[in-house]
Amino acid sequence: MKMRYHSLLAGLLLAAACTHTEPRASITAEISGLKDSVVYISIPVADSAKTDTVRVKDGRFTWTGDIAEPQKIYIATPARYIEVFMENAAVQIKGHIDSTDQLKITGSATQLAYEAYKKSIEDLTSQLNTLYGKYHEVKGDDTAEAALEVQLEVLQQQKQERTKAYILAHPESAVSVSMIAEMAVVGEYAPLDSLYRQLKPAAQQTAAGKRLADRLAVLKRSAIGQPMIDFTQTDVTGKPIRLSDYKGKYVLLDFWASWCGPCRAENPNVLKAYNRFKDKNFTVVGVSLDDKADKWKEAIEKDGMPWMQVSDLKGFRNEVAQQYGIQAIPFSFLIDPQGIIIAKELRGAALHAKLAEVLK
Repeated sequence: MKMRYHSLLAGLLLAAACTHTEPRASITAEISGLKDSVVYISIPVADSAKTDTVRVKDGRFTWTGDIAEPQKIYIATPARYIEVFMENAAVQIKGHIDSTDQLKITGSATQLAYEAYKKSIEDLTSQLNTLYGKYHEVKGDDTAEAALEVQLEVLQQQKQERTKAYILAHPESAVSVSMIAEMAVVGEYAPLDSLYRQLKPAAQQTAAGKRLADRLAVLKRSAIGQPMIDFTQTDVTGKPIRLSDYKGKYVLLDFWASWCGPCRAENPNVLKAYNRFKDKNFTVVGVSLDDKADKWKEAIEKDGMPWMQVSDLKGFRNEVAQQYGIQAIPFSFLIDPQGIIIAKELRGAALHAKLAEVLK
């Protein structure tokens, strides 16, 4: 009888060992300046996200959950967004809400790898931030603005090269997958697809890797050299307008919105380009990601935009924007008279330079 008892006990212990689950992920945060409120912790899932609401008391909050694979998660506070590379580990976050870029995040090996990458480009980041801070000094001076943009372009190119080098050196890393995904928000298909193919198969098969593959498939439709697929949306009077109505002209297809500060700041530059080249077989078609007609029309009038404006007033769910995977604005396509995309994301002096090149 005693032997049977011991056998039963051994069986129960074995069953418990077999059903042992992986460690759960946890976050313990102490963030000075974070008011008593709630934070929202979002974990990407498929093409959406699972979001947990967590209460904050005296700048502290805790969270536990499961992270299927190392990936970037997002913590939305009332004042700032915090991005953390998480895995099934106990993570601690300490610092001040006004300096989220200096938060001390420990416990996650993936976050540690990301911070090593950030340190490797710290010199470029510092120079870029200094130059961005000079924009207000050169505003209105075309020559100075163009010179500043050239400096920024050189530094951004250097940063991109270092990022590519990191990805090639760490093809298995969740950090590398995330970096390519960030580039794919506004990037061009061919170089991004080339980088994606350098990832290890295991990284490509993660949930984040599969989302990246889906994103690249969208970017392929709007790659330079591809024909712009026709669409119809209504203008400010409700009249249906087709993109193909402008075939035979060079068209800047400009995605913007009344609520988008950078868009509104770029509008005077687009207006300058329109006035300079409108008599050279060139026009602009604006696609607004607004959802309120009055705000949209008010912005058109205030910014003095005389070109065609269309919208379906669905915000970021604008059907054209979704078709071409527009995830950030301002964003533009330059289309030639045959309807082929010949350039993308033209802003500032780069817009004028490209138009001067093709509209000789």
